[in-house]
Amino acid sequence: MIARFFIDRPNFAYVISIFIMLAGLAAMRVLPISQYPEISPPVVQVTAIYPGASAQVIEQTVAAPIENAINGVEGLIYMASTSTSSGVLTISVTFDIGTDVDQAALNVNNRVKQVEARLPEEVKRQGVTVEKGSSSFLQVLAFYPENERYDDIFISNYVKLNILDRLKRIPGTTNVQIFGAKDYAMRIWVKPDRMTQLGLTVDDIAQALNEQNAQFASGKIGESPNGGGQEMVYSITTLGRLSTVEQFEQVILRTNQDGSSLRLKDVSRIELGSKDYNFT
Repeated sequence: MIARFFIDRPNFAYVISIFIMLAGLAAMRVLPISQYPEISPPVVQVTAIYPGASAQVIEQTVAAPIENAINGVEGLIYMASTSTSSGVLTISVTFDIGTDVDQAALNVNNRVKQVEARLPEEVKRQGVTVEKGSSSFLQVLAFYPENERYDDIFISNYVKLNILDRLKRIPGTTNVQIFGAKDYAMRIWVKPDRMTQLGLTVDDIAQALNEQNAQFASGKIGESPNGGGQEMVYSITTLGRLSTVEQFEQVILRTNQDGSSLRLKDVSRIELGSKDYNFT
């Protein structure tokens, strides 16, 4: 009956069709259209570092408490953790499609903070990071020198200082990772036989470095109330963190009764190298 009505009145059918087409064109401009729709579930990545620990130690002391805390967070589908022998723990927490990844990262971070006090002291000092991640790579870039002038440590440091932040600021980028990153670090190779002769331990060296390789607030001279006719105020600037091999060599480990000093260069070999050599 309805079809017959429009067949007998073709002009009326034309008007209705044109009206529907115009309404569709008007509505098309306000319809929500996503250029890149979400086809993969959002991922939140938790990273913790425990220097010197084995994979089994990290699993028992770091991964287990964090996984127990994260388990049951709203929208969670599953999570996968990886503990490496280099002291790095990575937990990938996957959520339902459509979950707000920012809110998910906040919920995971709150769960991690609840158990942070139970983690080893070295892990807390390094910090546990929670950030948005992705389950797939968008692009892989390779950087290399055109000649032998620059080594891999220099290239890694150059990318970190000049390129990494620019890539992170690209809209839609969730994370940028440098594979095989080799940050500059001061390598101290101790001599066990020499340390034994002088009665030193690794803890003694670490304590001396923590005390002397630090930034201090030295204060000011002439700041009110000075009780006199002081007119100028001077800020005291002292040597802060050490940056060269020569400065590290002069770190004092012990002062003897005869006035002589035992320095770091007497019991070790110091060089500027990479933070780690676990990945090439």
